[in-house]
Amino acid sequence: MNDTTSTPSAADAQRPALPDHLSIDPRSPHYAPAVLEHAIGIRLNGKERFDVEEYCISEAWVKVPSGKTVDRKGRPLLIKIKGTVEAFYR
Repeated sequence: MNDTTSTPSAADAQRPALPDHLSIDPRSPHYAPAVLEHAIGIRLNGKERFDVEEYCISEAWVKVPSGKTVDRKGRPLLIKIKGTVEAFYR
């Protein structure tokens, strides 16, 4: 029984701390490939979101794609949604 309780803490020790501001776009200065190797979950106002492109916990916002709208380079247009943001490892 003690081995199973120590295993999750060892797995948590291997994961880097979640940053305050994270983006999945490699061109962004807030891109962190070491963090993105793990499955990350985002809750906005208590509901889990699966379409988050970027988040900032201290400023309380997330950026998500705006439907099928794309810019002139073919990337999705993002909208900023404000609320209580929680980031966690799955």
